[in-house]
Amino acid sequence: MNKNILQKGFSNLCTAKAMTELYEANFKQVSKYVHATSRGHEAIQTALGMQLLPQDYAFPYYRDDAMLLSFGLEPYDVMLQLLAKKEDPFSGGRTYYSHPSLKDTDKPKIPHQSSATGMQAIPATGVAMGMQYKELQGLNDASLKDAPLVVCSLGDASVTEGEIAEAFQMAALKQMPILYLVQDNGWDISANAAETRAQNAYEYAQGFHGLDAISIDGANFTESYEAIEKVIKIIRKERRPFLVHAKVPLLNHHTSGVRMEWYRDDLEEARSRDPYPVFKKQLENHGFTAKEIDAIENTAKTKVQSDFEKALQAEDPKPEDLFTHDFAPTPISEEKGERTPDGADKVVMVDCALFAVEELMRKHKECLLYGQDVGGRLGGVFREAATLAQKFGDDRVFNTPIQEAFIVGSTVGMSAVGLKPIVEVQFADYIWPGLNQLFTEVSRSCYLSNGKWPVSMILRVPIGAYGSGGPYHSSSVESVITNIRGIKIAYPSNGADLKGLMKAAYYDPNPVVILEHKGLYWSKVPGTLTATSVEPSEDYVLPFGKAWVLQEIWKQEDIETCTIVTYGMGVHWAYNASGELDMRDQIEIIDLRTLYPLDEDTIMASVKKTGKCLVVTEEPSNNSFARALAGKIQEECFKYLDAPVMTIGSENMPAIPLNSTLEQTMIPSTEKVKAKIEVLLNY
Repeated sequence: MNKNILQKGFSNLCTAKAMTELYEANFKQVSKYVHATSRGHEAIQTALGMQLLPQDYAFPYYRDDAMLLSFGLEPYDVMLQLLAKKEDPFSGGRTYYSHPSLKDTDKPKIPHQSSATGMQAIPATGVAMGMQYKELQGLNDASLKDAPLVVCSLGDASVTEGEIAEAFQMAALKQMPILYLVQDNGWDISANAAETRAQNAYEYAQGFHGLDAISIDGANFTESYEAIEKVIKIIRKERRPFLVHAKVPLLNHHTSGVRMEWYRDDLEEARSRDPYPVFKKQLENHGFTAKEIDAIENTAKTKVQSDFEKALQAEDPKPEDLFTHDFAPTPISEEKGERTPDGADKVVMVDCALFAVEELMRKHKECLLYGQDVGGRLGGVFREAATLAQKFGDDRVFNTPIQEAFIVGSTVGMSAVGLKPIVEVQFADYIWPGLNQLFTEVSRSCYLSNGKWPVSMILRVPIGAYGSGGPYHSSSVESVITNIRGIKIAYPSNGADLKGLMKAAYYDPNPVVILEHKGLYWSKVPGTLTATSVEPSEDYVLPFGKAWVLQEIWKQEDIETCTIVTYGMGVHWAYNASGELDMRDQIEIIDLRTLYPLDEDTIMASVKKTGKCLVVTEEPSNNSFARALAGKIQEECFKYLDAPVMTIGSENMPAIPLNSTLEQTMIPSTEKVKAKIEVLLNY
């Protein structure tokens, strides 16, 4: 073992150890915010961190402060996060200690991740998938001497998570360049391995063909360094996944808020495996004198103490700092291009989206499409990806397993390496397994990384009741989606809007969910022919947050007027209802187009003009987005109203039944909207 490596590694271990000891000695000062430390894990973390390069990507977990130090971060840097200071380089004081995000040119890249109890495995694997894609498409940096790789660090307890299995499955299936490091200290919080795991991570990995694994003593620096060195060489050269199971002791509390003495009965045994004396002995065996070893330790302690005193004096965030980096700025702020070009064909809504994606993929090699059944054999269950795999190849348009969490969460990693994934959840009813990733990883990345890592992705979601789809293919889920802050949401009612919003979404650096009503795809539902459109030009873009005033009316004093606020299928119910009532000069329809951002100015101006408002949704109205919007309208327009703001939606039942009579009884219709309009106008 090279003496310089030993000296650098020991210095890093001593620094991390000194930080833990300082935190304990100053517990009252530092325990305001919860933290965990690497004590007992320092050897394997240091051995790995020292061998990563600036082109690599790392996903440390919340106990990996020694790994962060080995990347070249100073104790001061991580202490700023410990104390939630304004200049915390990871999050600006927004998230916990050792929850890093980093984009320095001279260090491994660290995209944002949540508390990393398993969820980080999917975004990390997404980075590896992105690296592989770039290599296949010739988009990688061929000048690099060493091909990049990804490290995903995991605690042993997290490996029981279902999302870990999704990540391992895809990495093994596609042979991606990723190293999963599992640090096994035998504990969850108070539950131990015997209670919660049928096998350790090394044994578990045997079930994933194509994922090689080794098990090592992670408390031994020399063994760890040499094992990691071999594994990294394999991954860089052979571009395939590997798992390293490192057995380590936990020598400090689970977190500062959950003290080890409350429940641990193995502390003496754990201390007998402390990596510090083992490492010290290895230095002695390589000719280091006691004086030299003491000097390394004392230098580390002095540095830690000095950085701590400096961090204590650092500035706290100001109240106004709360309101930055919820979204990255978008270049699309106004409608551009030709919406109805001369000579263009009129096409159904599903084809408007298909042609938009095709144009984007032809223009941008960074654009790719994946999801269930979107590949060449089928091209999507709604034919929304038909011909794309044939035109662009199986590497750019491909099927995934039934893994909604992976489909959604992998976009974090794909975006991090500069790609623009368009992904699909096959039905809105299937989005639930993906919500963990959408909420914890996708939506919060920009905000919690202080603007460093916005996630640029498009998630397409076929939605709504159509043709007796039954309880598992008919749901409306917008109220759940709109409660996730940090994403943009479109819900178009026609093909031209869908194409324009799809293009705007592509050029938006933020995550976008596009809800696409299945009943509008081909306009087969009676009364939805207006969902077909002359196909807009290739350069047509429609900015988010700009509602369409359909059937605009003048303010009238002698007859009753009202505003209908709606979106998606509701636009067609409202339009047809007003026509059948012969009241198109009395009813102004606001097609929201996007649910976030919401064009509140247009809504409020219309309601103040008409004096009455009906919000139409396909969702059951109780506790819904529509009911919340109605409350907002009532609050802002109260003194202009001649009636309460009303809503109409589906019946408040648990699911949409399969039987067509029951389905029609459940959901709104033109007739039901007509009746509600009459109630409102006669109020």
